Amino acid sequence: MNLPQHDTNVAIIGAGAAGLAAARALEDSGLRVLVLEARDRLGGRGQTIAVGDGIPFDVGCEWLHSADRNSFVPIANALGFVINRQSPRWREQTGNLGFPADLRAEFHAAIGAFFDRVGAAAAEPQDRAASTLFTPGERWNPLIDAISTYIHGSELDRVSVRDIDAYEDTELNWRLERGYGALIAAYGASCPVAFDTIVDLIDHSGARLRIETSRGTLTADRVIVTVPTNLVADETIRFTPALPEKVAAAAGLPLGLADKVMLGVDRAEELEPNGHLYGAIDRVGIGSYLLRPSGAPCIAGFFGGRLARELEDAGPGALAAYAIDELVGLLGSDYRKRLKVLGESRWAHDPFARGSYSHALPGHAGDRAVLAAPVDGRLFFAGEATSPNFFSTAHGARESGERAAREVMASAG
Repeated sequence: MNLPQHDTNVAIIGAGAAGLAAARALEDSGLRVLVLEARDRLGGRGQTIAVGDGIPFDVGCEWLHSADRNSFVPIANALGFVINRQSPRWREQTGNLGFPADLRAEFHAAIGAFFDRVGAAAAEPQDRAASTLFTPGERWNPLIDAISTYIHGSELDRVSVRDIDAYEDTELNWRLERGYGALIAAYGASCPVAFDTIVDLIDHSGARLRIETSRGTLTADRVIVTVPTNLVADETIRFTPALPEKVAAAAGLPLGLADKVMLGVDRAEELEPNGHLYGAIDRVGIGSYLLRPSGAPCIAGFFGGRLARELEDAGPGALAAYAIDELVGLLGSDYRKRLKVLGESRWAHDPFARGSYSHALPGHAGDRAVLAAPVDGRLFFAGEATSPNFFSTAHGARESGERAAREVMASAG
């Protein structure tokens, strides 16, 4: 879609779950709406690609977290997307490989006690890093920290106790057979979107908002900004007059990093469907592996935090090589020739994301509300980082987009 020659009532920056939700919510408002998207596709940090013999690979968001409260579940049902309601076996270790049942029980008790301490610490007068709640010398500290890299994209020394406590998790997690990214794209297919349109500046100094993009300038009555926090914090998108409180809030909510690799496997029938393996239990930098997800002939690897960043920085293929080494160590040397790289993600090197999903730095849990607050009844902010309780999720992003759309309609009378 070309940029309009006429004025737009509402410009939405970003065609991820938040931006698309805002556009859908405004469909019957009578307002002229246009979504400006830097990429050539819908979905933002949600993207499904086909690998191997048509295996859906969710490069970004994958799980319908808190599925009993996830607003994408009824959307999936309405659009005919099949939901796999089988619970993930993240707490298990297929074949007890390197992690026998008695040790798993000990670990589950330790991580349960850790999160009990998090809940208690969240009520204290001062926020602090969750890593301060480790029991000194506890053998399970590294594995607890590893799991934080999957949940937050960061180790616990950079994660706020209050932010962890604010997240609402019903512990019901489902998957979409065709992929979460595919669902988000289908959900947004009716939205008016200008692709390959990079927004550089939003000037709110005049009577109308002026938006400078890589494809020209347009004006709007109101703007909804849904881009990842790293782009606001780095001032990749600038505001005139400046909005230092927004930049500071975004900096307090950086995107952690979670990356994935998809490996095809020969003689896949020898592996247990929907099994799970941790790469190790005695260090932080490990992979979490799903064996034959939904019965497909593949293994999906998940990496987070500093390890994911180091592997990205090492170049394409480093993530897959690390995963293969860990899997060979667990499953046996013959798997080195049985595994084939099908795809991997590199979210830190994506210029329009620069990470995966937000976490609050210690002392910055309150920045979510600061980032979400409208400015002058004309600038509105959405995205997973602005969700008070479902941050880091696609459904949290979607709900924030609908909230911003309601704010726009209220301001427009």
